[in-house]
Amino acid sequence: MSQPAGIRHWPLITLSQPSGKSVPDARIPGANLRLSSNLLDAVAYPVVRTVSDVDAVAWEELVSRSGESTFFHRFAWRRLLCDALGYDDHYLMAIDGDRLVGILPLVGVRSRLFGRSLCSLPFCSYAGPLAEAGPDQQRIEGVLIDAAVQLGSRLKVGHVELRGMRGWRPADPRQTLYTTFRAPIAADLDSMKGIPQKRRNVVRRAVSLGLGASVSHEPDRFFDLYAENARAHGTPALGRFFFHALLDAFESSSDVLFVADAAGKDLSAILNFYHGGEVLAYFAGEVAAARETNANDFKYWSLMRHATERGCTRFDFGRSKAGTGSYQFKRLWGFEPTELQYEFPYLPSGRVPQNNPNNPKFRAAIQAWKCLPRPLVDRLGPMLVGGLG
Repeated sequence: MSQPAGIRHWPLITLSQPSGKSVPDARIPGANLRLSSNLLDAVAYPVVRTVSDVDAVAWEELVSRSGESTFFHRFAWRRLLCDALGYDDHYLMAIDGDRLVGILPLVGVRSRLFGRSLCSLPFCSYAGPLAEAGPDQQRIEGVLIDAAVQLGSRLKVGHVELRGMRGWRPADPRQTLYTTFRAPIAADLDSMKGIPQKRRNVVRRAVSLGLGASVSHEPDRFFDLYAENARAHGTPALGRFFFHALLDAFESSSDVLFVADAAGKDLSAILNFYHGGEVLAYFAGEVAAARETNANDFKYWSLMRHATERGCTRFDFGRSKAGTGSYQFKRLWGFEPTELQYEFPYLPSGRVPQNNPNNPKFRAAIQAWKCLPRPLVDRLGPMLVGGLG
């Protein structure tokens, strides 16, 4: 039987045949896994396979034709997360005959603080299983989730986490701390009539102060603003090298919008992703003076204008924790929150991890980090951040 271009011909996990007869054992090297046999009516002879570089074309084709794909399903995240941050590669794909019908971006996280886990995906707001639309979509997603669960069991991880805009298995434990904000880009941005009146007044004040916006790919320039902002929030920052690799990996579908004052000094910046006609405002950075000059409101207004010029019709403000300042800021722009579903299909302890800044036990560490000098946090941050994603 022919194979789709770029897909290797060796099965890793094989379901039972539709007749109920068992298929000869096919296992993941080093993991010794087998899917459960309760999916006998799944699509004919589906197999789950691990991924290699040669699968990039087929993977990207599925992402591009799926209406539910996100920027974080893009294949380049695999090498970026594993090479730049040291995660273990466990990316999976589901094959039906000669067709790629489903994918699950998945990596192994090893943290000195929180132990080992499998996640789809760290530092990404949304990911999880993605299957072709149709009557078998839910079953294909189930095959991929089963594979992740059994991999987690064999590796003895603390949990498997799937991050998505929607859930996959209603009975699974979940974390609903985060929300996202997505909406069509307003019309009449140049006249500002398309944005809420109070935001309009704030942006006009920023314009009157002589603020300007520019777009480029300058990771070092961005990192200086991002790292300062991370320290102000008591959070270890991703390393400078990560942003070099990120902007290189997604050269045509990412950029950075900078806001500078009348003297040309950088005040604020946002690193953006573009996918399926939508712009995602993602990694942010700023200095204290940005708040005094309304640079952040000006930044998002400028980004909406820039994204429109690139052909985008939707704006994704990114995720926020409910009740935080960023959550309220996005609502002031007229965006309504949508609760994200972070599911844990494998959770031996039965307790959903609370590895986030809202956890009171991290309060002292967060305050201490804010007080450390920038050169020190810039050096220590990349050593710690991989286990916090």
